[in-house]
Amino acid sequence: MSLESLTRPFPWSGYSKKLNAKIERPRCVGLFSKEQSEERGMHFAMGEEGSIDEGNLIRFYWLVDPDDGLIVDARFQAYGQSALMGAAEIACELLIGKNYDQARRISADLIDKQVRDKADIPAFPKETSPHLNVVLGAIDHAAEMCLQIPLAPSYVAPPAPIDFGDVIEGGIPGWDQLTKEQRIALIEEIIARDVRPYIELDAGGVQVLDLINGNEVIIAYQGSCTTCFSATGTTLSYIQQVLRGKVHPSLMVTPDLSNLH
Repeated sequence: MSLESLTRPFPWSGYSKKLNAKIERPRCVGLFSKEQSEERGMHFAMGEEGSIDEGNLIRFYWLVDPDDGLIVDARFQAYGQSALMGAAEIACELLIGKNYDQARRISADLIDKQVRDKADIPAFPKETSPHLNVVLGAIDHAAEMCLQIPLAPSYVAPPAPIDFGDVIEGGIPGWDQLTKEQRIALIEEIIARDVRPYIELDAGGVQVLDLINGNEVIIAYQGSCTTCFSATGTTLSYIQQVLRGKVHPSLMVTPDLSNLH
């Protein structure tokens, strides 16, 4: 990572409209002190990456639930290019509500997908990848300050990413030994990472309601998905393929049709 690559300005025309809005109107700028976190009964975590000399510096401040490692709130301070500011703002929005282990798996691709105007057009120019990496480095450092916190018993870390379409022979190792709650947690994790970013691009949503007989995943659509004809066609097929490819080949996905119009 060269100093030139970190300090080179980018034309705003290269950003998506959604990314421009995040940069212009950030909501997560600020900080928490250790004293403030203690007053709220929270664990304090701070992660830093970069330096002012290099032209880009980012600090994340987290309030973390000491019982299950869930990030209750997140703020950032940044010095540098607009790409860094935008990536930090999006990262904070993604971090809130996730535990520190999930936070460590946030990727540059996931940050980008949150603010794409069109599914196939990146929100960040490719030249901004060093800035995204600075943000990911700071997240990793903050997560390291939380490793002593136990995660929720129902939480199951997903396996290493598998290329879409690949079917795992026999499914995730140990799948048959998982409880229903653990299986749902794993399915929810995969949907959050590999399904929701695409559905949310069109103001839609999906929620995991239940797991029946060990292999039938009951989902509910939200937002624009409740009135979209593809909710029982293309979208449903995509969700099922993702879960079969990355969780277990026997999974079937059934939508709750009560809220479809």
